Amino acid sequence: METNVQKAMSLLIETFNKYASKEGDKFSLNKSELKELLQNEFGGMLCKANDKAALDSIFNGLDKDKSGSVEFSEFCRMVCCLTELCHEYFCSKK
Repeated sequence: METNVQKAMSLLIETFNKYASKEGDKFSLNKSELKELLQNEFGGMLCKANDKAALDSIFNGLDKDKSGSVEFSEFCRMVCCLTELCHEYFCSKK
């Protein structure tokens, strides 16, 4: 039986691959794939995904190696950072 952490890991991989495989390189996200992922998977949490300047900023911030795409490790850093921020926010509300 899969643990919750194993399920979370599988979902991260599946979600990244779902969007990365839409165009070109199936191992990274281009800007349009990232935009679609942010809109569909993060919804209101990242409401700036429709704003081109905000999307450019998010993309450039994630693309640490300046390859012109977002690899899985860069995507994971974003998810971890957002998770940490949510954890801090909800812990402060207790």
